[in-house]
Amino acid sequence: MTVLIKRSMLAALAATFMAGSAIAAEVKSIAILTPQEGTDFGWNQQGIDAAKAAAKAAGIEVTVASGLGYGDVRPTLREIAADGASLIIAHASGYATSAPEIAEETQVPVAIVDSPKALKAGLVADYTLSGHEGAYLAGRVAAKMSRSKHVGIVVSGEPPSWNSQSAGFAQGVKAENPDVKITYAVIGPAAYSDAAGGRRVTESVIGAGADIIFGQGNGSSFGMLQAVETSKAADGGKVLFIDVIGDKTSVGKGHLLSSVVWDITPVYSAMIKDLKDGTFGTKRYAISLADNSVKLLKTDQIPDNVWGEAQKIREQMISGEIKLQPVFEATAVRALMTNVSAAAAK
Repeated sequence: MTVLIKRSMLAALAATFMAGSAIAAEVKSIAILTPQEGTDFGWNQQGIDAAKAAAKAAGIEVTVASGLGYGDVRPTLREIAADGASLIIAHASGYATSAPEIAEETQVPVAIVDSPKALKAGLVADYTLSGHEGAYLAGRVAAKMSRSKHVGIVVSGEPPSWNSQSAGFAQGVKAENPDVKITYAVIGPAAYSDAAGGRRVTESVIGAGADIIFGQGNGSSFGMLQAVETSKAADGGKVLFIDVIGDKTSVGKGHLLSSVVWDITPVYSAMIKDLKDGTFGTKRYAISLADNSVKLLKTDQIPDNVWGEAQKIREQMISGEIKLQPVFEATAVRALMTNVSAAAAK
């Protein structure tokens, strides 16, 4: 009986060891899929740049498949998996269904966005990131600087990441000055590349009285910026734009007030480490002010005194003196606004 017990214990230990070896992985390369080209100074470009930086830091190869649109990317996913990628980053909310399917089919791990409940150990990780802390700071700055005491939020859809920033911005505006009006408008349900729609809707928000626009849009943000550049505020003065994720200073033509800049590199680096450690698909990832993976962009449009006040608020947030929870639901976001445009109400 003693011999049998020892043998069963050894078998159990061996099984445990084999299971651990199966979950942990050698990472030789990663790939990233994006719906638009990596030239938008935003979501697509920051994702691609971060993937390249994380791969370089890890000493591995990276494959970039960009401009894929928002249709069926299963053939591309299968091709990249067959080419030997150790991890596929599906950098669009529209890929959150097909990528896990191909992961199951090929057993190649994938990372998706806007599906925090889709985690599967060793196979599927989600990185629904929230820049709400940076957006809160942007809201404080906007409320300080708005001449009309009316700001606007224009978004290309209502995915969780956009929603949390819209809410954070609105909360920042109200904390700074509850008398500032906030007009909220949605271009369409998934109008991420609709530059013409971005311009049209932004012009309507400016026409309603807003002199500062907080825009979230990927490619559509270029239309928002065009509207800001060519429209006058109600007082005849300049309209300013606050962007997200990237830095459009080089194309802002003096109308870029700031941007809630993301650095996704630490997130992708953590995924590579988790794959190697065998913990991929068991945890969520975050960006924050504390490690500068989220930060507010300083431009010449922000007076030094306003910037100094914003930095004090930033320290209060990092220390926990100011506490902020992300809001991901669209209905809760809209409840924070002074008014919601007809386009958003559809």
